[in-house]
Amino acid sequence: MASADRDDPGQQSAPVAVDEPAGRGGEDAGVVAATPDLIADSLGEYVRIWFRRVRSGESGVLPVVIGLIAIVIYFQIRSPLFLSAGTLVNLITQAAFIVTFGMAEVFVLLLGEIDLSVGYNAALGAVVTLWILSGSHPPPWWLGVLGGLAFCAAYAGLEGLIITWLRLPSFVVTLAGYLGGFGLLLALIDMAAPNSGGTIRMTSSVLNAIEGGSMNPTASWVVMIASVAVAGAFISFRDINRRRHKLAAPPITVTILKIAAMAVAGIVLVLISNTNRGVGFSVVEGVPWVVLVILGLLVVWTILLNRTRFGRYVYAIGGNAEAARRAGVNLSRIRIAAFMLCGLTAGVSGIIYSSNLSGMSSNFQGGQYVLYAVAAAVIGGTSLFGGRGRMLGAVLGGLVVGVIYNGLQLLGLGPAAQNIWTAGVLLAAVTIDAFARSGQSGFATRLIQRLFRPTSS
Repeated sequence: MASADRDDPGQQSAPVAVDEPAGRGGEDAGVVAATPDLIADSLGEYVRIWFRRVRSGESGVLPVVIGLIAIVIYFQIRSPLFLSAGTLVNLITQAAFIVTFGMAEVFVLLLGEIDLSVGYNAALGAVVTLWILSGSHPPPWWLGVLGGLAFCAAYAGLEGLIITWLRLPSFVVTLAGYLGGFGLLLALIDMAAPNSGGTIRMTSSVLNAIEGGSMNPTASWVVMIASVAVAGAFISFRDINRRRHKLAAPPITVTILKIAAMAVAGIVLVLISNTNRGVGFSVVEGVPWVVLVILGLLVVWTILLNRTRFGRYVYAIGGNAEAARRAGVNLSRIRIAAFMLCGLTAGVSGIIYSSNLSGMSSNFQGGQYVLYAVAAAVIGGTSLFGGRGRMLGAVLGGLVVGVIYNGLQLLGLGPAAQNIWTAGVLLAAVTIDAFARSGQSGFATRLIQRLFRPTSS
C-alpha cells in the first residue's frame, strides 16, 4: 500500500467518512481514502472509486478542467473567433509565462509557504541573462541562460535560508524580497543598458525564437509522436513491472486510456498549430517552441515531486511538518531547496516573458504577476495550506487565467473585467479547497447546503 501511495503524493489526503448504511461504512471509508490505482481490478471499479473520491472532495484537477471547458464555451459563444487557430496559439504563447509562474509557486505552496518576490526575481534573472548576452561579442546563449537561472535560484535560496534559520514568516521575508527586487531591477537595467530609457533588448535569436518561433509542421508531428511513444512506453513498463512484483497498479484498460488521452491531446495541439495563422501572404505554421519548454518543465518537475525522495519530503512537510521532523526529515534543507527550485522556475518565466517582448523593461509588473502565479497554482488545485497540489494543475490553472484574459480582450473588455473574472475564479477555487480539506462527508451536498441554507429569523 505504501508503494502505491508514493506514485502520486499530490493526491494523498486523510481518509474521509462517507454517509452510507451501517455495516459498509468502514469499507467505504477505506475505499475513499485509497486511490483507484490501489484497489481497482477493472475499469468499472476504477470509475466507481473515482466517483466516490470526487463526492468526498478528492476531485483532483476535475474542477479546473470543467471550469476551463465552461469558460472556453462561453467565450466561443460570445466571439466565434475564439477557437480559431490563430487565437488558440496566441493564447498558448501569451499564457506561457503565467503557467511557468504558477509552476514556480507550487514548490513553496506545497510546504504551506509563499513567495511574493517571484515576479521581480524572474525579471532580475532575465536582465542578468540579457546583460551577459549583450555586447559585440556575446558568449553562447546557454551561458546567459545559466547565469540568469543561477541568479534566480540564489536569490530565492537566500530568502529560504533567512526563513528557516531565523524562523521568520515567508510572507514577510519574500515581501522584503519583492521590494528589494524592484529596486535591484531598476539598478541592474541602469547598469546593463545606461541611457536606454529603462529597457534592455534581447539580441539572441535563439531566445527570441522561444516565443516568436515555431517548429515546422513535419517536426511538430515527429516530436508529438515521439513524446507520446516515450510517455506511453514509460507508463506501460511501469505498470507491467508493478504487476510482476505483485504491487498495486491500475487496470490495463486505464493504462490504455491514459495513453490514448495523451495521443488525442497531442494530435489536437499539432493540428491546431499546423494550421496557417499568418496574415496576407505570410505563412506561420507549427508548434511554438515555448510549448516544448513548458512540457519539459512539466515532465521534470512532476517526476521530481512524485517519484523522488525529495518530492515525498515536500508533501510530508506540507501535510504535517512536526511529523516529518520526527521521522528524520531535514526541514531546513528541504525548504531551502524548494525555494531555490521556485526561483529557478521563475527564472524560466522571466526568459519566456522577455522572449515575448524581445527584452525587459523597468515597467515590469512584478506585483501583478506574482498574484497571477498564486492564482494559477490555487485554481489548479494546489492548497494554500500545504501538502496537496500537482504541477499539471498549475499548468491548467495558468491556462484558465490566460483564457480569461485573452477572451475578455476579444470582447473588448479592459483590465477591470479581467481582474474581476480572475478574482471570482480564484475565490471559487479557494472555497472548494477549504471545504475539501475540512474532511466532511458528502462534500458536494454540504457545500450546497452551506451556500443555500435558510437564515434563522
